[in-house]
Amino acid sequence: MVSYIWFFLIGIGIIYSFLTGNLNAVNDSILTNGTKALELVMSILPIIVLWTGIMKIAEESGLLKKFASVVEPFLSKLFPDIPKGNAALGFIASNIAANMLGLGSAATPFGLKAMSELQKINPKKDTASRPMITFLVLNTAGVTLVPTTVLALRIAHGSANPSEIIMPGIIATFCSSLGGLLLDYIIRKKGSKL
Repeated sequence: MVSYIWFFLIGIGIIYSFLTGNLNAVNDSILTNGTKALELVMSILPIIVLWTGIMKIAEESGLLKKFASVVEPFLSKLFPDIPKGNAALGFIASNIAANMLGLGSAATPFGLKAMSELQKINPKKDTASRPMITFLVLNTAGVTLVPTTVLALRIAHGSANPSEIIMPGIIATFCSSLGGLLLDYIIRKKGSKL
């Protein structure tokens, strides 16, 4: 669906530039911005590779399992419908750890595995379960301690102080997580009364 929207927007832009006589601007933009995009990707890539490697080492060394065991009591309260010791809790904890480091690309596989495990215990296979919804809220609004990608972008664009975003980012993501989880809790309680 999103690809159709992008195709539509790009098509409208090209048609508009043709009608207004700015077709050369589109050609110039395609050629110059492609190079800029590649330069941006190449400047961010080393940081993402480094942190993804660190996450892989943490996973294989058992550090993520230890983190999962530390946060499991909290996650059990947050996800009361998930049986204790279920693999989904470990994947959720790993996803949270990766997101805290600002590594959405490293968090995605853990999130997909968590959703797969949550689907196995879902009584209604065609409807998202409560734990799935809560995990989606937590994943979307999760606390980020080190916004790796944002830092990389700020460094790539020559920011004078790229790390000044860390504290406001922590505060903003903490508030969004708290607000999202509170709203999820309220909606879940209202739904259980119906």
